[in-house]
Amino acid sequence: MDEHFGVIACLYVDDMLIFGTCIDIISKTKLFIGSKFETKDTGETNVIFGVRIIRKGYSILLSQEQYIEKFLRKFGYYDFKLVSNASSKLMKNIGESVS
Repeated sequence: MDEHFGVIACLYVDDMLIFGTCIDIISKTKLFIGSKFETKDTGETNVIFGVRIIRKGYSILLSQEQYIEKFLRKFGYYDFKLVSNASSKLMKNIGESVS
């Protein structure tokens, strides 16, 4: 059986996330990068670039809930009450500008 493996490295300034389909290939990638640059392995992460990583079995969920909450708190919108717009009717734009 012909197996295909992949590794993805996400780099932002001085943070890097490495993930892939085979732990052996991931380890070899980390060793290679470590041989070229000074690195520090902090193990599995739960948050990167404002995105929370949630592992459930073989699935990975990505959530920005924490980032959005922080943003809303920063600008004073976190405690606003939700308003239902179920009774609002959206109308097709007929090309007139709206100010």
